[in-house]
Amino acid sequence: MTETGLVQIIEGALLAAGKPLSVAQLAGLFEEHERPENSAVREALEEVAARCDGRGFELQEVASGFRFQVRQSLSPWVAPVSYTHLRAH
Repeated sequence: MTETGLVQIIEGALLAAGKPLSVAQLAGLFEEHERPENSAVREALEEVAARCDGRGFELQEVASGFRFQVRQSLSPWVAPVSYTHLRAH
């Protein structure tokens, strides 16, 4: 598997999960014979974070793993959308 492939798989998994994923969980997406080392997963996560530069979201590490989140600097504009969405349901 190419490194680019690993980066793309991690991006997709983080988007699909809807919750933080740990390095072990990300590595566990792969069959044992193709499973990347944790260090390779961490390098790919660094690349994912770098690709977020200049975008409205970022990769953030939290206690339970990694997740995408809206940049805090955008909260004045995004918070009303989130609040409206929560009230609608």
